[in-house]
Amino acid sequence: MADIGIALADSRAAEITIRTPKDRRWTVYAGRVLLVALWLGSWEIAGTYWIDPFFYSKPSLIGQKLVDWFTEGTSYGSIWLQISYTLQEAVYGFALGAIVGVLLGVVLGRSRFLSDVLAPFIKAANAIPRIVLASLFVIWFGFGMSSKVATAFVLVFFGVFFNAFQGAREVPKVIDDNSRILGASRLQMMRTVVLPSATSWILASLHTAFGFALIGAIVGEYTGADKGLGMLIAHSQGTFDSAGIYAAMIIMTALALLAEAVLTLVERRLTRWQPR
Repeated sequence: MADIGIALADSRAAEITIRTPKDRRWTVYAGRVLLVALWLGSWEIAGTYWIDPFFYSKPSLIGQKLVDWFTEGTSYGSIWLQISYTLQEAVYGFALGAIVGVLLGVVLGRSRFLSDVLAPFIKAANAIPRIVLASLFVIWFGFGMSSKVATAFVLVFFGVFFNAFQGAREVPKVIDDNSRILGASRLQMMRTVVLPSATSWILASLHTAFGFALIGAIVGEYTGADKGLGMLIAHSQGTFDSAGIYAAMIIMTALALLAEAVLTLVERRLTRWQPR
């Protein structure tokens, strides 16, 4: 009987263990929803009774602004036009910045001579405030999409570059030496040793890089543009429409979270060879 009781207890413990991850996931979701509800509720109450909604707005006004934008459009046309314009700038800047950052990062990471020569110039370029570059890009490339893509490119490039550079430097010396002894060429080394070793570093930088690309596009539009979410923010600021600023921020956040989900799926496919 004692053995039967122990077996039943073990089976119940195993059942609880099996259920725990799923139960915990739903508990985490519930906790997040509760925090958001408390935050929005307290903000709505404060905006109604204590603080001036003209300056601080409140969730009901922001929600109404989003409904107006998606149903009636903005004063500058359809909200989908503004979103697509900003998204194009961010995607172009992200793609260019990621490609150039990975290529230069890996090349300089494997060439100590080139990295020593170019290091002070790269550090100096990285130290330039991005808002200054955004203003220069508007002067150089005009108010069109090119200046915004250039701003997004700069923000993405440096983050990806430094991670790719460090990842290329982190190849274990034993693997590096063994590959050379086995007669691997530079191209084979790059393809089979360096890039797989740097993959985790590169993918980690890409998760934040798209957010930087969005910021670059928004900053460029805020500096000067005729469409885009940044232009809506600038217009809302000029008309003291705090709800419009918050509404544009919510749309930006949704775009960044969507991009993060896509990058997570891509990362899982690219790192299937790695042990979990």
